[in-house]
Amino acid sequence: MAVPAEPVALGGVSLAGATMGTTWSVRAYCAPTRNPHALHAIAQAALDDIVAQMSPWVEDSDLVRYNRAAPGSVHALPEAFADVLRCALDIATRSEGAFDPALGALVDLWGFGPSPSRHRIPGDAELQALRMRRGPSLRALFEEDPPRLRQPGGVTLDFCAIAKGHGADLVAHRLRAANVPAALVEVGGELFGYGRKPDGTPWRVVVEGCAEESNPRPGTEPPPLRTVELDGRAIATSGDRWHGFEHEGRRLSHSIDPRTGRPVHDAPVAVSVIEASAMQADAWATALTVMGAEVGLAFAERHDIAARFLVRDGERLVERVSARFDDLSEIAD
Repeated sequence: MAVPAEPVALGGVSLAGATMGTTWSVRAYCAPTRNPHALHAIAQAALDDIVAQMSPWVEDSDLVRYNRAAPGSVHALPEAFADVLRCALDIATRSEGAFDPALGALVDLWGFGPSPSRHRIPGDAELQALRMRRGPSLRALFEEDPPRLRQPGGVTLDFCAIAKGHGADLVAHRLRAANVPAALVEVGGELFGYGRKPDGTPWRVVVEGCAEESNPRPGTEPPPLRTVELDGRAIATSGDRWHGFEHEGRRLSHSIDPRTGRPVHDAPVAVSVIEASAMQADAWATALTVMGAEVGLAFAERHDIAARFLVRDGERLVERVSARFDDLSEIAD
């Protein structure tokens, strides 16, 4: 007769490190006998793989080699690179051009990329030249079996709006494969959680906003504080408070609008998206930031995207959420 196995008591582990110019962290529950140094090595190795494949700052990364390759050359893609490219192409199509993984040259031109350039306002001729150099549709250049990508000349990839999210997904995937039953993974603010804590509850996180929320101006009310449960779900946040600069009294975001080649004017302070993967959430948060609060919220409603916009209204910060985000979050007491 079979006898039910005794449940294994789970112990908490906290891990942390650096990657992609930011930090990462993991909170996990696993058997107390697990070596935390070995788990740290699993997480760091996953993120190091992404850097080696997709970093625009690493001279010999797969992405940099592709960007610098001769016209007509064809490049075999590592598995993770191909996964990110597929997702990026899908969201580029579904967002009607608000997301584009081939913005590397334009990002550099505005001073937000790896080239040692300062923030400046380029001329119309420069912008038009780079927009023309982006070449034909990336989808037409991508072959699936085996995954390969052709460089027609002048196409410059930039995965910065999606790679951190994929990093959170990949760390979670490798920890699960290493028999870690529950983990909350964070990479540069993008989060993916799976499994349950020993008390049976899921991971609960506070939706990221900005410092102004916790320190509102006198006489103003901050937006409500929201929490989200992550069990096989992710949340990512984009917005203009991380990088940007002022020009003629207007805030220019680090988010480039692929349709104009210019930074987004008066972008939402923050856009948070809940998705099945951090990679999707990361890319959609960028796409909706580019669209802006009004158009982005209408788009999110039409496409059942769980999105929260934090926008400026004079001296106040105002929250606007899609119905799907409202369903998946709770306002904290």
